[in-house]
Amino acid sequence: MSYKHLSLEERHYIEVSMVIPIKNIKGVHRAKIKRKIPVVFTHKEVRDVLANLDGSHWLAACLLYGSGLRLMECMSLRVMNIGFEHLAIHVVDGKGAKDRIVTLAEGLVVPLQRHLGSVKNIHEKDLGDGFGRVYLPYALKRKYPNADREWHWQYVFPASKRSDDPRSGEVRRPHLYPQTFQRAVKRAIKDAGINKLASCHTFRHSFATHLLERGMDIRTVQEQLGHSDIRTTQIYTHVIGRGGNAVLSPLTGVL
Repeated sequence: MSYKHLSLEERHYIEVSMVIPIKNIKGVHRAKIKRKIPVVFTHKEVRDVLANLDGSHWLAACLLYGSGLRLMECMSLRVMNIGFEHLAIHVVDGKGAKDRIVTLAEGLVVPLQRHLGSVKNIHEKDLGDGFGRVYLPYALKRKYPNADREWHWQYVFPASKRSDDPRSGEVRRPHLYPQTFQRAVKRAIKDAGINKLASCHTFRHSFATHLLERGMDIRTVQEQLGHSDIRTTQIYTHVIGRGGNAVLSPLTGVL
């Protein structure tokens, strides 16, 4: 917008009025944000989608569903974030810059260990070729200059090719591109014949919903998902149509 035709006083008035917050106006109510019911897979649909994925895409999708990870939380996982002994995954710097511990399905231990064996071979070859460095936040890079070559800092899901890092200009192997994985999941959903507006995030919605269906308490589900507000988690109780915050009555196991 041009202010050239206005006087200095008029320009000042407009600039000041643009930054003054609007107070509550009598008789006017703020529009409520409508929470949409999330799209959720059935157990059969989860199996059908996974059946149409393979390799790293299959394993990543299993982690989205089995651990409730967000897409970028999964793509940016480092080797040291996987705790096989305790069946846990340490999510570092998730949404809201928060860390949390989530569950690791026991059935993924062997496939994940085999996958990491292949990833380690790739990393060792990169080192042999004079590369093998991975991106680290600047503070860590400054404190530990050679940490970016160490195995435990490498990505669980590295990209298939090395590329120039636009942040530094160095040649590195980034993590798997989210768009590549998203396209693979979209194809798998289509091939499975599922007519829902589903995506990678649907695995996370399904994780929460299926936990509640099994009687898991909502506070635990909230912690697994990393929600700050339990009201965000409560939306999944509407998906399964169960009242009482999705808590199963103890009488269920008696009758």
